[in-house]
Amino acid sequence: MTEETDLDVLAADLLDGTIEGQTADQTPEQSALDKKINQHFAGLVVRKDLVKAVKGNAIVPSYVLEYLLGQYAASDDEATIQAGIDSVRKILADHYVQRNQSELVKSTIKERGRYKIIDKVSVSLNDKDDRYEAEFSNLGIKGVIVESATINAHPKLLVGGVWCICDIDYFHFDDARVVPWQLGSLKPIQLSNFDFDSYTTSRREFTTDEWIDLLIQSIGFNPALFGRRAKLIQLVRLIPFVERNYNLVELGPKGTGKSHIFSEFSPHGMLISGGEVTVPKLFVNNSNGRIGLVGYWDVVAFDEFAGKKKRTDKALVDIMKNYMANKSFSRGVETLGAEASMVFVGNTSHNVPYMLKHSDLFDELPESYHDAAYLDRLHHFIPGWEVDTIRGEMFSEGYGFVVDYIAEVLKSMRNTDYSDRYQQHFTLGSDISTRDRDGIHKTFSGLMKILYPHGEATKEEIEETLRFAIEGRKRVKDQILRIDATMAEVKFGYLDNDGGWQPVTTLEEDEYPTHYHRTRHPESAGATDSTGEQGSGASASAADGVAATPVKSELYAGHHEYQENQRGVSYATMLIPYLRGATEITLTDPYIRQFHQARNLMEFVEALAAVKDAADEVKLKLITTESTDGPEKVQKQLEFLLRVKQGAAVAGITLDVEFSDTIHDRSIRANSGWRINLGRGLDIYQFVSNDTFDIAAKIQEYRQVKAFGITYIKEPTTQPID
Repeated sequence: MTEETDLDVLAADLLDGTIEGQTADQTPEQSALDKKINQHFAGLVVRKDLVKAVKGNAIVPSYVLEYLLGQYAASDDEATIQAGIDSVRKILADHYVQRNQSELVKSTIKERGRYKIIDKVSVSLNDKDDRYEAEFSNLGIKGVIVESATINAHPKLLVGGVWCICDIDYFHFDDARVVPWQLGSLKPIQLSNFDFDSYTTSRREFTTDEWIDLLIQSIGFNPALFGRRAKLIQLVRLIPFVERNYNLVELGPKGTGKSHIFSEFSPHGMLISGGEVTVPKLFVNNSNGRIGLVGYWDVVAFDEFAGKKKRTDKALVDIMKNYMANKSFSRGVETLGAEASMVFVGNTSHNVPYMLKHSDLFDELPESYHDAAYLDRLHHFIPGWEVDTIRGEMFSEGYGFVVDYIAEVLKSMRNTDYSDRYQQHFTLGSDISTRDRDGIHKTFSGLMKILYPHGEATKEEIEETLRFAIEGRKRVKDQILRIDATMAEVKFGYLDNDGGWQPVTTLEEDEYPTHYHRTRHPESAGATDSTGEQGSGASASAADGVAATPVKSELYAGHHEYQENQRGVSYATMLIPYLRGATEITLTDPYIRQFHQARNLMEFVEALAAVKDAADEVKLKLITTESTDGPEKVQKQLEFLLRVKQGAAVAGITLDVEFSDTIHDRSIRANSGWRINLGRGLDIYQFVSNDTFDIAAKIQEYRQVKAFGITYIKEPTTQPID
């Protein structure tokens, strides 16, 4: 394609049928990453979409299904996969106990004498008869005798229950007091052993981006729909599995998958629904001395933790404070220790600016937990409001680790400590307290284990991890400052090797600075700020919004960076003020090919149309590149561009398109006297659905952006501007 090819010429080719489409391959090909995953982790990975294919109506955790898929379908050969799926389906159909079919399964056991089942098994001690008795959740039988050796091998059976593959025998006795059900064998559904050295060796074959995408696919999500920051937020959810006594909180809107990992990802985690639990269940039962959940599980997660009206046990809160700080709890005069990490997830009722303006980001917590002493024990605060609502297209069809394999890998790394890996390059600020430092260290150590288990990371990668860890702890501390004014403020940041100070801020702090800081809470445009000076309504409005470009007569010249997941950014505030009055505009963007890119172009046209005089005409020239993905993609690209051209013409904007094979930079030049260098072109927004009822699909300010920079340069005006 020549550089001077006009859109109309290509459109004519399209209409004449010169450009023909290709027949789509009905069988999706493996990505380069999937091929690499299967090459280095053969037999340890599985296609994540297979879980849905085999689950059906079975109410069974994903790790149970993946355990079976890992046994029969851990391959990249399609025939092997299909045979494995058939085998797993048959196993589930024959041996998984559906509650509504429990009587049928009981009958099968009776008639055959012995039968294999898949069920959740919990065990309790019958101290009157001095024996352990099992209860089968779906089968609905209890009182089944369990040998002490089985309990010694699998103590988690005593707390919460474990999914198992079991052989059940049936022997009827004339004595009605004797239970006819007998346990023949029991095998928890989890990996028995693995080679950690092989894991770290294979990690070296992947770049950091590839490894992160592999982990995201292992969780079950499509990494292509997540930015770098969004991926790290997802991976922070794994830290409790890899780090002992890690205290994590995540608050955010409903439907963002906050509890998914803790219920479906690992057999070493326990999710407590409803957020309410007793002291005996969680820590220790003083009447019989039995240790609670924290003694048997790596992670104890509290679902639906938020809710101001939730009933709370003050004694539980006090014991939890001590445990979260000291890793110990008391039973009478005896002090006991445990290593379970504590996770608290809950929903918020308000958006971030509302919470910052009227209370704090912990506002939704029950009153007993809305306490500075308790909150100070939290190591990291995941900003759940940055996480997208889970949609169908977000689930992965690529390969990821079999869950029980990666769960065992993470568990094995709980014995290691990576918290000092930054110290050869950076030093934390001197006024960061011991508790703040511990929180930062634990998050940093956990992320390093997850991302760089082989211990090899560049200075830039270490810095990224350190900044993320600091930000999460800073979010906790800044909200505590709102609750307890006696707390000393802390400068969160670090020193690099040459002594340069690098401050760290939270994203919401950059988005809403006047609401974020406790000493700056103007309730109105003319409110008095912390300095005692009268603030202007215009400045307050600019500070509260995300877009840093001032909309006023004297426009800003210079460079500005936007953080990933930032909201409040639109073409109308970021670009249009610099293009007012322009009659000739040249947009250079090499990637206007796919639907979302064409939509961005149309929204740019709409923003221009909204401010131009209806009687004026604007010439808009687009310099872009032709799609290189084959005739079918070229055809779609031309269709998109033609539709934008037709739509622009209605508003008096003439769109001309020039294709060039040599452009790389992204910019806007206008005869208004401004040149705008666009780091990412118009493609600044993260994935947005085309849902009519999604406000982000209609209003740009509600979308999250990718990380990008923009530079405004004043040039000589070639045309007088009215």
